[in-house]
Amino acid sequence: MGVLEDKSRARTFYKYLSKVYDRVNTFIWTEEMRAEALSMLDIDADDRVLDVGCGTGFGTEGLLQHTEHVYGLDQSPHQLEKAWAKLGKRDPVAFHFGDAERLPFKDDSFDLVWSSGSIEYWPHPVEGLREIRRVAKPGSQVLVVGPDYPTSTVFQKLADAIMLFYDEAEADRMFREAGFEDIEHRVLRKNESSPPAIVSVARAPERDEG
Repeated sequence: MGVLEDKSRARTFYKYLSKVYDRVNTFIWTEEMRAEALSMLDIDADDRVLDVGCGTGFGTEGLLQHTEHVYGLDQSPHQLEKAWAKLGKRDPVAFHFGDAERLPFKDDSFDLVWSSGSIEYWPHPVEGLREIRRVAKPGSQVLVVGPDYPTSTVFQKLADAIMLFYDEAEADRMFREAGFEDIEHRVLRKNESSPPAIVSVARAPERDEG
């Protein structure tokens, strides 16, 4: 487990990173990359959408271009304060302080769940994905963005020491273990020298009526 996959360390990390997060983020996750990820989804204007690990609201802003019914959740009060400053504390987004691995929502609450730049900090990512499946309506789409696993052995060791990095095979394993279906992946990057992000889209299974 990487250093930042500990929740208390991650909160401390974001206490300081939140001050410059929006500037740093543009080197890793851009508006163009966000738009391409959003194009992988079918979002209707009346869909109820959850942004897990919403941070300062960058992904949330993209979701608001498609629906007004957006809910954001993050475990960092400092990140949420940045999101509130940009978007308001209650309107147009219903923000919640909470843990991705213990979502404070009822079963089948959302038509779509989005999470970008969060899974790499979850100590138990499969449990987090199961929680997402629980709150997602049967048949609904889920999109998760995380850091793609480095190809260099040296960088692999460094990545493993910090937080979760994974490739398409590992993403498949995690999503299938969490009970998802119709899984697909796309690797996005700002340019050839930028760190890659892996975008995974899957579907919550329909209920067995039998």
